Amino acid sequence: MEDGAAERIRPRDRILETARDMFHKHGIKGVGVDAITEAAGTNKMTLYRHFESKDDLVIECLRATACSANAMWQKFEAEHPGDKLAQLHAWVRMAADCLLMDGRGCDMANAAIE
Repeated sequence: MEDGAAERIRPRDRILETARDMFHKHGIKGVGVDAITEAAGTNKMTLYRHFESKDDLVIECLRATACSANAMWQKFEAEHPGDKLAQLHAWVRMAADCLLMDGRGCDMANAAIE
């Protein structure tokens, strides 16, 4: 994260954004709070002020993922009102594109496996 941008984002949001990215890239078990705080440009005291534990941080990350997924479905519904099949096709195209670009898969499924 760029230094100027890191200062403008609230610490809680910066930690959450950093953790989501690191959990996605390295897995939940592959990332410790020390690495998250260093990458977020903060410290463990600040992390634990906003999140009681790493598990609470993971839950908030998954909650943010669920909100993003809900927003995508709302977009698909707006683009294809009343056409459930077209909405499903839009989701499949989006999921396939994500897998081709990223290869890490679904954050929710990865968390369940870990």
